[in-house]
Amino acid sequence: MTEPSRSDIAAAAARIAGHVRRTPVLRMGGADLGLDLPLILKLELLQATGSFKPRGAFNTMLAAKEAGAMPAAGVVTASGGNHGAAVAYAARALGVRAEVFCPVATPAAKTARIEGCGATLHRVGAMYDEARIASEARAAETGAQIVHAYDQPGVLAGQGTVALELEQDAPEATHVLVATGGGGLIGGIAAWYAGTATQVISVEPEGCPTLATALREGRPVPCPVGGVAADSLGARQVGAHMFRVARQHVAQAVLVTDDAIRDAQRRLWDALRLVAEPGGAAALAALTSGAFVPPAGARVAVILCGSNTDPAKVLG
Repeated sequence: MTEPSRSDIAAAAARIAGHVRRTPVLRMGGADLGLDLPLILKLELLQATGSFKPRGAFNTMLAAKEAGAMPAAGVVTASGGNHGAAVAYAARALGVRAEVFCPVATPAAKTARIEGCGATLHRVGAMYDEARIASEARAAETGAQIVHAYDQPGVLAGQGTVALELEQDAPEATHVLVATGGGGLIGGIAAWYAGTATQVISVEPEGCPTLATALREGRPVPCPVGGVAADSLGARQVGAHMFRVARQHVAQAVLVTDDAIRDAQRRLWDALRLVAEPGGAAALAALTSGAFVPPAGARVAVILCGSNTDPAKVLG
């Protein structure tokens, strides 16, 4: 399987129904956010565990259980925090053992969720890639199934259910802005919208330009990892599965500054009383900073994808 089809994503939606929330869509004028255009906000930051990640985690783990392929050792994963919390949450719901490897600097707001769901937490290395290598070694040792944070077809199909819901609830959207780290979310969303008139736009922090660099180079390549959103968008390079989707179906990749991300966080709080983590506000930052200027008449949808942060960092 090189990329999820719409039927794969529809099957994922049926599989995970009852395990994840169908998150709401908010239509609003942009004036409250300082914008001169109407907006469609997909409030995925209200998802269980505070991010979109349970969709892919549940889809992958439920498919394994359906196939009788879930090992006794359970699952293992590496994460900057949000995916680890999702895997821990799904494992608890499904009665599966889980081990999660996170970088040492993963925020307490995220590690607390992981441990609160009963998973075994390992803090390893300074960056996600070091945690990933350690998790793969642990899986080889124990026989546990790896649930990758972004580079598995089942994960992409699960994340693509965000787009299935958005198309059903806001069929008028002409452009969909998505924050990109390793690329699981945008890979699934772009796979759903492939062949339609809706354009999918990638938004990345300047400090983590993985997809913009891969599209320029024609292949995934290692990139610097840094900046305010590195804990959620700080993959060293995009996944191979998502890149096959992105090179055909992502219309544009734009970069935003850390200051623009912080400003978008504050605007969301001031206008809507929504607390978004930096990665969760990155897609909106493309609009509020002018990094992405939609054409006249566009109906822009923004995926607000995560809320796992200390509120004091947003309000301060």
